[in-house]
Amino acid sequence: MWKEFKEFAVKGNAVDMAVGVVIGAAFGKIVDSLVADIMMPPLGLLLGKVDFSNLFLVLAEGKTPGPYPSLALAKQAGAVTLNAGSFINILISFFIVAFAVFLLVKSINKLRAQKEKTAEETAEEAAPAATTRDCPYCCSQVSPAATRCPHCTSMLE
Repeated sequence: MWKEFKEFAVKGNAVDMAVGVVIGAAFGKIVDSLVADIMMPPLGLLLGKVDFSNLFLVLAEGKTPGPYPSLALAKQAGAVTLNAGSFINILISFFIVAFAVFLLVKSINKLRAQKEKTAEETAEEAAPAATTRDCPYCCSQVSPAATRCPHCTSMLE
């Protein structure tokens, strides 16, 4: 069993997945900071100095009665809150991550398409033009310019 585990752990796919998870976690922290520290303050100013992180609704008072000026004070008092601001921050963060992943995948696909195009051009240059093709009905060799198979008389496309 130990031998099988070592083979699995050292396989390229497992290592690639581990690297992806670590990079993803680091990327998530960057996006969280981008949303909380850079995007939300100007957005809050545009919407009338609203701080989304402190946008909450008290469902049940805590040990000390409200009103609570901040979510941290409400939680400290033991109040039950509906944290709409946290949800909005996470939602914005999700859209930023989704857009970043979209741009990344789009760039990778573009690079792959260029690589495949170059590979096809190289293959076309290396391979001479076909002098015959197969009839799809009787599998006989026919000229590429033929519209009918000379062996079975089927129409060719």
